[in-house]
Amino acid sequence: MNWIAKQLYYKVQRQMTGISQITEAQERWMYLYEDKVVTHYREFPIHEVFDISYRKLGGTEGILYLHTKQGVYSYMVKADPSEFVEAFKQLESSS
Repeated sequence: MNWIAKQLYYKVQRQMTGISQITEAQERWMYLYEDKVVTHYREFPIHEVFDISYRKLGGTEGILYLHTKQGVYSYMVKADPSEFVEAFKQLESSS
């Protein structure tokens, strides 16, 4: 099955090693399909996703929120996810 839209997000992981802290930002993709939203570790059936919203933090970075039946999940993004959000809204309205 082909995805409808995809969005790049990143996960910041910090590791303590002796006396220093290492910060690593891993880039990951979120995919929107007709029947689900898939992230690196999670898969949400589309009927359990109530909304997708975005809050700009400064510059081009912000937080993409997935409002689901299980709760709200946040994902850091470096670029405006308006195309991804709009694709979800169109999919939702056609259902």
